[in-house]
Amino acid sequence: MRAEQSIRLERISQERFIQAPIDAVYDYVTQPDRWHEWHPTSLGAETGTSGSLPAGARFTEVIDLLGVRVPMSYRVQIAHKPGEFKTVFTSLAVDGSLHYVLQPYNGGTLFKRVLTYETELQLASLHERMIELSTIALDQLKHRLENPDFV
Repeated sequence: MRAEQSIRLERISQERFIQAPIDAVYDYVTQPDRWHEWHPTSLGAETGTSGSLPAGARFTEVIDLLGVRVPMSYRVQIAHKPGEFKTVFTSLAVDGSLHYVLQPYNGGTLFKRVLTYETELQLASLHERMIELSTIALDQLKHRLENPDFV
């Protein structure tokens, strides 16, 4: 009898205070073709357009998943400027969603990023590495948006 493959739903939720206007933060993070500027796993996205993506938009991205190039397909589920953006994604290696929630706070923006994913990959270090990469990404995002010449 063969053991059943276990698929666990994982969730990584992190937030940062960013000293930048909420509209500027929203406009930047909702352009997947710019994710490679701040997220270390993003090797590039193709949206077919410029600017923030609306609900229903589809795009592709190639990520580096522990040294393996993985093509991803996305669909924007929610695009409510300036407070919420959510995409769902699928690939051969991992499926899930990215959810951004933004709130004006203390003259800047409280930015929350929630990555939910599931995979059949049996990699013990995957979740810990995803947390590390999310931390690096949000630190780089904060630095980039707080630097006046980020655009």
